Amino acid sequence: MYGEWLNYHHLFYFWNVAREGSIAQACQKLPVAQPTISGQIRALEDAIGEKLFRRSGRGLVLTDTGQVVYGYASEIFSLGRELTNTLKGHASERPLRLTVGVTDVFPKLLAYRVLEPVFAMSEPVQIVCQEGKTENLLAELSIHGLDLVLADAPLNPSVRIRAYNHLLGECGVSIFAAEALAAAYRKNFPQSLDGAPFLMPTNNTMRRRSLDQWFDMHGIHPQMVGEFEDSALIEVFGQSGLGLFAAPSAMENEIQEQYDVHRIGHLEAIRESFYAISIERRVKNPAVSIIVETARYRLFSGEQ
Repeated sequence: MYGEWLNYHHLFYFWNVAREGSIAQACQKLPVAQPTISGQIRALEDAIGEKLFRRSGRGLVLTDTGQVVYGYASEIFSLGRELTNTLKGHASERPLRLTVGVTDVFPKLLAYRVLEPVFAMSEPVQIVCQEGKTENLLAELSIHGLDLVLADAPLNPSVRIRAYNHLLGECGVSIFAAEALAAAYRKNFPQSLDGAPFLMPTNNTMRRRSLDQWFDMHGIHPQMVGEFEDSALIEVFGQSGLGLFAAPSAMENEIQEQYDVHRIGHLEAIRESFYAISIERRVKNPAVSIIVETARYRLFSGEQ
């Protein structure tokens, strides 16, 4: 394969089937019969030496190799469209594409603040964000489907993925609540948290483990009203006055303003760290570089 030219006709048919999810759907967009498309895809798989699709019900899903080929194919045909537009006199500046995975436990307001500096770059940038489980996003990162993963914990050494942790910063944890609850529990904080209605993150999060440890150490037993995997849901439920909740101190002003809640107090002993995980040991991507540097020296500078 490596000494031969890639057949772009085969690649084009593969790309369309991957976009549509089935050969039948692709046939509706292309003036080609199903056997022809099937044959083109088999020829591409033979050239590559790997399967690109696997069956899932009545449709097709990409294999790991298929995901990699699809990513390159999308770039190739995007460049082709750009070339056509340029030759027709409609030249456009092609933006830098940044694909970011945001773990479901990563605070959404913090994710926005971390990514915000990218939009101020002199070079135009298009951000594509995916949210999901840490293990799924890391798997996508390992096959170059993502440029970066934002997480609340560093990559575990036991995970067999060649990737690197870039510490964005760390900060304390503050307790927030709607106005009525805040007024009731601000007095005698933090002892007032004993028996207080609390909205907690799920057990798989660093914050939950830190909170449980802190509560046990101080003999405090809050009343758990609910558990949430998505950090943004906690804040929405907290806004409604259903319970107290914990969030990063670095985002105090934004949380109070956006959700109309009030800070009750600060848990000095709890510190949270946030990471950008990439396949680069030394960050070369200019967008990733500005994300890491701005977070370290501006967003978390007062918390270090």
